[in-house]
Amino acid sequence: MEYGKKSYSSYIESGYKSIKHSTYFPVYDQLFSKFVGTDVTFVEVGVLDGGSLFMWRNFFGPKARIIGVDLNPQAKKWESDGFEIYIGDQSAPEFWSSFFSRVGNVDVLLDDGGHTYKQQIITVECGLPFVNDGGLIVIEDTHTSYMAEFGGPSSLSFINYAKNTVDGINFRFGGFGTGGRSEPAIYSIQFFESFVVFEVDRERCALISKPTDNGGVSSGAIDYRHINKTFNGQPHRQSLFSAAAKLAIIGPIGRKINNLFLPMKKRFKIRKINRSLRGFFKY
Repeated sequence: MEYGKKSYSSYIESGYKSIKHSTYFPVYDQLFSKFVGTDVTFVEVGVLDGGSLFMWRNFFGPKARIIGVDLNPQAKKWESDGFEIYIGDQSAPEFWSSFFSRVGNVDVLLDDGGHTYKQQIITVECGLPFVNDGGLIVIEDTHTSYMAEFGGPSSLSFINYAKNTVDGINFRFGGFGTGGRSEPAIYSIQFFESFVVFEVDRERCALISKPTDNGGVSSGAIDYRHINKTFNGQPHRQSLFSAAAKLAIIGPIGRKINNLFLPMKKRFKIRKINRSLRGFFKY
């Protein structure tokens, strides 16, 4: 196994039982390799037989601080092997408040716990303020969002929560002026099979989104996005009304008002285009 070779080797060498899907190891290597050999503070929700605790120690090296979270009080036995173990319910905000008051900030929070939407969402919401910039929140086994036994499909599934966070990231675009509705801590999100990964970087989230110009010489090019027809073979610019209709008006109410002024012909054209695109939405 070339992809995921390091994490897979660490998994096999653990000595205690752990269960992982074969597709997880390439993701682990891609996400966590930058922390290997460092004094990373790594939290895993879901201890069970303890195998993954030793896996992560093998993977990261002796400098790593490995912390386990589990509902089962018997998991405390792994403290004798040098791991920090906390017993509590990951769906309870009060548990996380107590946990982080004792542990402090962390670099990686990996959720391999109960896999319910509530547990996953609360873990992200409560953990986010305590993940260092440059750190990660990794939610594992997100295929439960599609499983009936976990309540799927649902508009309130974890995957839909993650998609909603994507909206918050894109609302940082300077033209929207969303007045605080944008996501302030999660810089990016990666989706893998059965994983959602939140990259935390408040400094980069706070960058001001504004147009720039490199000061180069203009060649006088015409932007053909703003041309709707030709006249005698020459480009013809849109009318003032049509151009005004393209202006981004701030906020959802403004967008609704803006849409009222779109020419009827354009609205029909957009609907026709949308119908042609439906076939690309496969899932």
